[in-house]
Amino acid sequence: MKGYDTKTEFYDGIKKGIPIGIGYLAVSFTFGIWAVEGGIPLWITVFISLSNVTSAGQFAGVNLMFAMADFLEIGLSVFVINIRYMLMSLALTQKLSRNTRPLDKLIWGFGITDEVFAVASTREKEVTSPYMYGLILTPILGWTLGTFLGAAVGSILPERLAAAMGIALYAMFIAIIIPPAKHSRPILITVLVGTLITCVIKFQKLVTISDGFTMIIATVVTAAAMALLFPREEEENE
Repeated sequence: MKGYDTKTEFYDGIKKGIPIGIGYLAVSFTFGIWAVEGGIPLWITVFISLSNVTSAGQFAGVNLMFAMADFLEIGLSVFVINIRYMLMSLALTQKLSRNTRPLDKLIWGFGITDEVFAVASTREKEVTSPYMYGLILTPILGWTLGTFLGAAVGSILPERLAAAMGIALYAMFIAIIIPPAKHSRPILITVLVGTLITCVIKFQKLVTISDGFTMIIATVVTAAAMALLFPREEEENE
């Protein structure tokens, strides 16, 4: 006996994933416009979103492609940016139903994102495979559909207008960073330190470092420095 109704769990996951999918629709729309404006064909742009489902990783990877970075830079950069999903997946296994099959874990593990993890990890009941399949379905569809719509619109818009709409990408990252930075000193310092390290590497004259390795160095150094400066103490204080 599974101890749960498969349809009920699946529909519950879909219901919880709808707000995520709607949010992804807007962000991936920008990615679609940006990628096509940079010269990537529509079908490849859509395939990138369908096979990745990761905003920061996709933007960084495609940006490095535009900069003619080599495979090593692109691979390392995307790995560093997306390594958090491995940690999220490991943490989520603590809430899984005991009869979850390894194949199911591999399949829905593909759809783990920041928002999906947040919803699944805060569920009061155990996390089942039908629930996870429903939870990742709408976000994946929303991310892929938004990319298609943005790519389609970007391919028919005048070149100048499409390029101007690309500024939404920077607005998106600013919107992500500013609100938490206003209320959290560690986040604010992390943003400032990461920006400072990136600028130092970018504008120093001693050695030429590509954009890909600049991103890798800045990410690793900033993460290590912040881990030392602001270690998590919640568990010790409980």
